[in-house]
Amino acid sequence: MSMKRQKLTAIAAMLLIVGGILAGCTSKGGRKEAPKGNSATSGTLVMSCDASFENIMQEEIEVFEFCYPYASVLADYTDEKAAIDSVVLGNARVAVVSRELTKDQLQYLKERKRVAKTKKIAVDAIAVIVNPENPIENLSIKELREILTGSVTRWDELCPTKLGSIQVIFDHSGSSIVKYMSDSLMNGQKFPANVYSANTIPAVFEAVKNRPNAIGLVGVSWISTDLKTADMSTEEKFKTLEADDTTTTEFTTEVKVLPIRRDNSLVAVKPYQAYIFDGSYPLFRSIYMINTGAAGSLANGFFSFVTSFQGQKLIQTTGVLPALVSHRQVEVTD
Repeated sequence: MSMKRQKLTAIAAMLLIVGGILAGCTSKGGRKEAPKGNSATSGTLVMSCDASFENIMQEEIEVFEFCYPYASVLADYTDEKAAIDSVVLGNARVAVVSRELTKDQLQYLKERKRVAKTKKIAVDAIAVIVNPENPIENLSIKELREILTGSVTRWDELCPTKLGSIQVIFDHSGSSIVKYMSDSLMNGQKFPANVYSANTIPAVFEAVKNRPNAIGLVGVSWISTDLKTADMSTEEKFKTLEADDTTTTEFTTEVKVLPIRRDNSLVAVKPYQAYIFDGSYPLFRSIYMINTGAAGSLANGFFSFVTSFQGQKLIQTTGVLPALVSHRQVEVTD
């Protein structure tokens, strides 16, 4: 069993222990026969999810399926447009994306007697990563904008270095991160020739790790490591779930996570949850869960789990700021 699966299994087991947390939750093999049809805790659900949120939703799915052995959540990790199209057209009952449905999309559903329930489940931050050999210490929003628009094309325009030309790496052209940067920083300007697509977020990491002159942009859940809970005993993890605050999130050392500062600020910060919460970190976006399932369906059951206190606690361990759980106070030392 992988370390990740062991961790998720331990978390799921603890959720089972907490009295009243998951009413009706049973361990595998706890029932003599599978229930017929689809219910809030059984059946098959097709979910379409923005690929940049894969790390977050995989933890939710694995714990939910562990608790409810007759529930199967089939996740399609794709670009945001495809995820929204899938839930609007009825190919999926749930979507996880960075925006709400438009009025036209809601009207389309209404005409077909379908209702969409939408809830913000978290706030994600866009992390800016470079190779560990890069001497750059931080970037302002203005400098990042100049990189993305091609006004700045060499690292020696920003700091003393021999790295040369800047290579900007995104996951793919249709990603929600590309759209966020285009809408928020670039005022719709086209990306220059030094912007490349790696096709997947793990490939962004590989490109940045192997290219000293590269800069990549990824969701914060892809750089987070849960240091405090990694070596905890089951009893300690159980106590942590009951506490109001849980763990201190740190970032991977395989790449360099750059602090970002607002143009009117002298202080640059990394995308820690406390800085996302108070707005100090400027690159953030909401994550929404859209549910078009019928009452009593597995779609509603999974939606309820993710938006519950326990589901939000799971989100908290990924480095993303959950919508319903109080932010963690983090002390950062360099």
